[in-house]
Amino acid sequence: MMAFWLCFVPLFVAVDAIGLFPIFLGLTEGMGEKEIRRTVRQSVITAALVALGFLGGGNALMRLLGITVADFMVAGGVLLFAISLSDLLTTKKRLRKTDGESLGAVPLGVPLIAGPAVLTTTVLLSNEYGALLTALALVSNICLAGAVFWFAPEINRLLGQAGARTASKISSLLLAAIAVMIVRKGILAFLAAGFEHGPG
Repeated sequence: MMAFWLCFVPLFVAVDAIGLFPIFLGLTEGMGEKEIRRTVRQSVITAALVALGFLGGGNALMRLLGITVADFMVAGGVLLFAISLSDLLTTKKRLRKTDGESLGAVPLGVPLIAGPAVLTTTVLLSNEYGALLTALALVSNICLAGAVFWFAPEINRLLGQAGARTASKISSLLLAAIAVMIVRKGILAFLAAGFEHGPG
């Protein structure tokens, strides 16, 4: 059970469901309830398919490219840190205008729910805790994001704009700390491999 939560928490921070719900409100403004529900279902299904596909094929792709787990940990940690730093230093995330019919798939499903942070974290966690636990934590977090979207108006009234922004910044700070931890583990893995193979 502890291993599941160790997978769940980094993915919860990477998905940033609370930080995404004001964006969801903005993108779905003026839409009817039926359209919003369809958009939520589309976003959850798209995000789950993309993220699980990456979970299944990510390690094979790494082997094909000759990338070690330590390489991916350092690169992934740096990427997560850059993403978290960008979220911490900007007041709002940039968005593009999009077609209402595909809104759930793009940009909500990808890249807002299943973005670089989630995909990177998924592969890193699967190497440490296994694919099954990572998949369970991943699907749980995507469904949680869907629930946040589903009840976005109620959550907005509860937290208010300032509360939502504060929660999002705290999540970004946690993601930065997790990114530093991943880079540290990657560097330690490099050093361990160097000692194992010895000089020359």
